[in-house]
Amino acid sequence: MSENTPVDFWFDPLCPWAWITSRWIHEVSALRPIEPRWHVMSLSVLNEGRDLPEEYRSFLDNAWGPVRVCIAAEQKYGPEVLGRLYTELGTRFHDQGKPKDRATIEEALRAADLDPALAAAADTDEHDTALRASHKDGMDRVGYEVGTPVIDVEGAAFFGPVLSPIPRGEAAAKLWDGVVLVARTDGFFELKRSRTRDPIFT
Repeated sequence: MSENTPVDFWFDPLCPWAWITSRWIHEVSALRPIEPRWHVMSLSVLNEGRDLPEEYRSFLDNAWGPVRVCIAAEQKYGPEVLGRLYTELGTRFHDQGKPKDRATIEEALRAADLDPALAAAADTDEHDTALRASHKDGMDRVGYEVGTPVIDVEGAAFFGPVLSPIPRGEAAAKLWDGVVLVARTDGFFELKRSRTRDPIFT
């Protein structure tokens, strides 16, 4: 029996679009021989020095905390904890609409069987060197004109796909087959259309 194909996935836990794509990957993993491996990237790092609307700038200021906590958890426990911590954070931030604050982060850490004291990392730059290295690893594979998520399948890296709602079952698997086929096509760079709906998490 062949081993599962590693699928490296870079996420920022505050991004609703990355959350939807990550749930799609979970659907795919039940039907295709893939093994998701989770990594942290940061929209705050990505947008440093850019002239942005004040509302988005405020969002990015608040986005430092969760990615710092994810990196702190990875450094303490290893990368294998990121998948379940991301699931607990994303469920609360996006599905349940809970505040993106320390109490919610502590709750997510407990649910992931991790030390809730790691929430203190949200307010310090102690882990920012590791955060920036993880971010750079993902962005170097795909380029800096994109956001989150970034996916790499055996050297074929791409941004997205951006989805709403979450594809389920065989529809998710068929989309995966098509996305990987396109991503692995030499010379293919972009396929895009305007978004006409908000994120749908169900």
